[in-house]
Amino acid sequence: MANNDSIQKTLLVAVTLCIVCALFVSSAAVMLKPAQVANKAEDRKANILAAAGMLDPEKSIDEQFERVTTRIVDLNTGKFTDQFDVASFEQSSIAKDPQTSVELGGDDIAKIKRRENYATVYLVESNGELDKIILPVRGAGLWSTLHGFLALENDLNTVAGLGFFEHGETPGLGGEVDNPNWKALWPGKKVYDEGDAKIQLIKGSVDANTAEAEHKVDGLSGATLTSRGVTNLLQFWMGENGYKPFLSNLQSGEA
Repeated sequence: MANNDSIQKTLLVAVTLCIVCALFVSSAAVMLKPAQVANKAEDRKANILAAAGMLDPEKSIDEQFERVTTRIVDLNTGKFTDQFDVASFEQSSIAKDPQTSVELGGDDIAKIKRRENYATVYLVESNGELDKIILPVRGAGLWSTLHGFLALENDLNTVAGLGFFEHGETPGLGGEVDNPNWKALWPGKKVYDEGDAKIQLIKGSVDANTAEAEHKVDGLSGATLTSRGVTNLLQFWMGENGYKPFLSNLQSGEA
């Protein structure tokens, strides 16, 4: 009779247990992946709708998203492109590939190192006319890269809303980018002044006596570097290296 305390028996039990656990975990991962992908897609849609002030918790996400048309833009030409399949397009992968992105160097105020040549944009239409447009934005804060969406009204200058769906900023400080009261300050602000992206956070509060108040939003209290990061990422993405050429083409009907 084999000794149950032998090294061989212990190793056999350990190896068998490892194999069974590995099979269980891998099977669970495969089975759960479709649900995880679907949940991720729904969460992204919810964040897009929320940034535009369109999210209604009483209605299904997919039903609300029917108003949104997803398109891909060539950031170099500022025009729509059909080069990619919208359903499978991964902007994060495009940004990492040297063949489909550009190194920014001294123009990198958002501190993202590389800018993708192609980006997904979301158009909201009403009666065949553009109502809002939602643009993905990202850039460095204090501790993390902030990923979010900036929504513009149909004049392509007035902010409809701003929301960040991923970041690692300090709770209670830079993490206040999630505060509904702070996000409520954005609608109605203007991005451009004579073609230059002037939208920015300032130290302290904006009031009626603040110069160029239409371009300014209250800074995040105690989070100077996160506030500066939000300003930089917005001015980058709304500038010449970001969406400005596209928005100019869209305004003139040449996109």
